[in-house]
Amino acid sequence: MSLSPSPRPLRGPRRRSLLASAAGAALLSGCTGGPGSGEAGAGPSAVERARARAARDSEELAARYAAVIAAHPGLAARLRPLREEVVRHAEAFGAVRAASGTADSPSASARAAGPANDSDAVPADEKGALALLAGAERKLAGRRAETLLDVPGESARLLASVAAAGAAHVFLLTEG
Repeated sequence: MSLSPSPRPLRGPRRRSLLASAAGAALLSGCTGGPGSGEAGAGPSAVERARARAARDSEELAARYAAVIAAHPGLAARLRPLREEVVRHAEAFGAVRAASGTADSPSASARAAGPANDSDAVPADEKGALALLAGAERKLAGRRAETLLDVPGESARLLASVAAAGAAHVFLLTEG
């Protein structure tokens, strides 16, 4: 039995390129860490600002996922695992879960915020809503990949890991 090529057109990054870029980012960030290059060497305020920004970005992305799930309940089973991972990313950067302690969101303010402006409104069709999330994930992964070059050690490794996860989310949102 021979395997025929996929009938769908190739578009977007392939799984191998995502993994290769994530591995490269991890290797680059691994070179910045080590004995004598602690977090304090780069100035804790720069690291703290980067982590706070990353936490806010993840909270906003989680709110965007929640808005899409609310607008398109048929996508909930597909999107909930990705959203839960985004919530865990926010927590890894220092965000605090809402007092309820549920997995719904890292903070009550992010849940209440919804889309930041009218251009972030959820499209009426599911395909458009998935494209909105994929675009947000792609943009955020790129910004995090750039930021990881400016922070040392563990913070860079965390940013690289979360950027790679975001790239994987893009793949999952655009395939299938």
